[in-house]
Amino acid sequence: MGAAVNVGPHRLGVPVKRTSDGPSRADAVSRAVRAASVARASTTADLHQLDLAHTATRATGAPATKKHHENLAAIRDGRVASVHSWELVTAVDGPGTRLTYFLSGCLLRCQYCHNPDTWKKHDGVITPIEDVLTRIRRYLGVFAATGGGLTLSGGEPLMQPAFVARVFAECHELGVHTTLDTSGYLGTSASDELLDHTDLVLLDVKSGLPDTYREVTGRELAPTIAFGDRLSARGTNVWVRFVLVPGLTDAIDNVDAVAEIVARWPNVSRVEVLPFHQMGEDKWNRLAIPYPLHGVQPPDAALQERVRGQFRAHGLMTF
Repeated sequence: MGAAVNVGPHRLGVPVKRTSDGPSRADAVSRAVRAASVARASTTADLHQLDLAHTATRATGAPATKKHHENLAAIRDGRVASVHSWELVTAVDGPGTRLTYFLSGCLLRCQYCHNPDTWKKHDGVITPIEDVLTRIRRYLGVFAATGGGLTLSGGEPLMQPAFVARVFAECHELGVHTTLDTSGYLGTSASDELLDHTDLVLLDVKSGLPDTYREVTGRELAPTIAFGDRLSARGTNVWVRFVLVPGLTDAIDNVDAVAEIVARWPNVSRVEVLPFHQMGEDKWNRLAIPYPLHGVQPPDAALQERVRGQFRAHGLMTF
């Protein structure tokens, strides 16, 4: 597959509306929590429709070949994965040294995403599960020495839930720690069996207000809350990630809304405030996609500390 590219977690953003008009933040968060209970059908349908579209056409618009059908079937049952890239890295995607695979495919269109080249599932390299397991076995000594393991990221790894379930089960047979890096939007596609073999979830809560989340991602907040509630009920260890973009996700009411949601989940062991950066802009340019955040500067130390302070005020361990 060649040298790995550090594509990192999915990221995006648009301006947060700063206004005193309309419903209160508490009302908005309450609506989002209620809506979480009815979010399942739409996300499952999204995933099914995307598979149908991939079956009908390839990236070029040409009719799908027999091999293409076979690949899709193999992805659906977890024998192979559509992989963008992989890397071996320390202290980024979970504890210890992690072998991180970035799977292709994502339904969100985050405006600060620095992985736009992972959006389309059919753009990845078809990789048999045994190839992944062979690489995992190669690093067993490293994992044992550092407390590391395997992280599946993307894109959105829950676009390929059967593969995630199978490789995580195999990891547990090998005594390897498993981490799932996800937006939670497709949480309903994660079976109980998959979660039984998931040691840690890196849950990206991109915004706390439903309207802001919709602007930021093009999708709804409710499925992420529903998945967070499910993980909380199971007692699954979660690290919440929040990307801080000046002028976009940094509004006081938006940050407080995220903190109020997360504070309901006692299984969250830490919150990571991730400062926005511009390292993905060149990818947007190469793909000829207009980049909406050109010229936006990373958050300064004072803004980062203010936001971390908001999370800490809700009793959350924050980094």
